Amino acid sequence: MPRHSQILDSAAGPLPAPTDWQTLKPVALLRNVLRLTAPNPGFMTGPGTNSYLVGDAHTGFIAIDPGPADADHVARLWAAATHADGSGGNLRLIVCTHSHLDHAPGAAPLQALCAQAGVRVPILGLASAPTARANSHFVPDAALAHGQRLALLGPSGQDSHTLQAIHTPGHAANHVCLLLEEDGLLFSGDHILNGSTTVIDPPDGHMGHYLDSLDLLHQACTAHSVHFILPAHGHAMPDALGAIAHLKAHRLAREAKIASVMQANPQGDPDQWLPLAYDDVNPRLWPVAKRSLLAHVEHIQWLKSGGHAA
Repeated sequence: MPRHSQILDSAAGPLPAPTDWQTLKPVALLRNVLRLTAPNPGFMTGPGTNSYLVGDAHTGFIAIDPGPADADHVARLWAAATHADGSGGNLRLIVCTHSHLDHAPGAAPLQALCAQAGVRVPILGLASAPTARANSHFVPDAALAHGQRLALLGPSGQDSHTLQAIHTPGHAANHVCLLLEEDGLLFSGDHILNGSTTVIDPPDGHMGHYLDSLDLLHQACTAHSVHFILPAHGHAMPDALGAIAHLKAHRLAREAKIASVMQANPQGDPDQWLPLAYDDVNPRLWPVAKRSLLAHVEHIQWLKSGGHAA
């Protein structure tokens, strides 16, 4: 069972307005989990990208998703990873959930700050696939294997914080979620968001892989009694299993609607199907929704060609 049953920040519901978030100070979610939100609020990022620090002054910290290449945000992350004497830079590892511009570019500057202090801190993650956009090119110092455990141990060997890597392609081919085993928390990157559904943008995004990854996360959260999801955008989410099940049901319902529209308009194209399949979505979101529609269309066509349900 997880050693903590309740997280401090469990606000649920839609993303708050960017003004409701501050970016200058870390927010303690648990005694060993800090969140620092990057000052990059926007249409695609909500209140900003959440960077997380896992660990404590005795074990050192793992930084998850250093965010964009924002020097001030990176410096605040470095300072928040404190030693027992209160000084910063107590980092052991830097992990990127995936290679998008609001997640990975801060890794190298954060690593450089550690190097200036005389400490080599490796960057971990999965390299971007050939399908990734040019601005999402990313090569870590070391690749994470599915199921690999990253452990922090205190001097006594008793305090421990163990992150398990779970390869979750779908939003991006190189996407990884991280499960904090002792506390029953899932760091979901962009695979699961609070207040919106993530964009699946082919060819690096893949709807079948995304749905499979949701099943994988459901299994992992069941096995480790995970109750809270910590997304890259928005507040912590309670009822992890319910959130995953709801998200999969939403995606499948959208896919069924798209399939119905395609069947009724077999000579149509994505531009014609879009306003019919997303008539319940604000038209200003349709350019973004079109990316996920294309991913659904690919998945529907794969199923029709003899594939099996993802």
